[in-house]
Amino acid sequence: MEVYMTKNAPITRHLIPEDQRLSATADLFGTFFPLRLEPVIYGITDRMAEDYHGGYWLYYLLENGGFYMAPNWEQHFSAKSLNGWQGELSADALGIIVCLTAYSHLSFGGPEPFARTCAEQYHLLREYMCEHPELGEILGAID
Repeated sequence: MEVYMTKNAPITRHLIPEDQRLSATADLFGTFFPLRLEPVIYGITDRMAEDYHGGYWLYYLLENGGFYMAPNWEQHFSAKSLNGWQGELSADALGIIVCLTAYSHLSFGGPEPFARTCAEQYHLLREYMCEHPELGEILGAID
C-alpha cells in the first residue's frame, strides 16, 4: 500500500482596504470587535513589546476565512511573552502572536457566539501561522 502526501497550497492573506475595515470586522465579530477583541489585542501588545507605543494597524483577511491584524511598523519589536520567551519579532509576527493569544483568551468566555468565533479564528490563524517565516519565534512565544 502506497501513501501519498500532498502539500496544500499556501494560505494567502489580503490586506483589507481602509474603507472596508469596519464592515469586514463587523461581519466577522459584530460589535465585539471594537468592544472586546481590539482592546485585548492592544493590551497584550502593550505588555509584550516594550517598544510598542500604539499606532496604525493593518488588517488582513486570510484565504481560509481567518483574520488578524498587525502594527504597521517596519522595524522589529523586542518582545517577551508570559511564558518567558523573549526575542525579536517583525510587526507581522507580533500581530499573529497577539491575535492568537487574544483569540485563545476570549474563546473561554461568553457570550457563546463570540467565544465560538474566537475559537474558530484561533485555528484558522494557526493554520496560516504554520507557513510564516518566523514560525519558530511565534511558537516559542505562544507555547
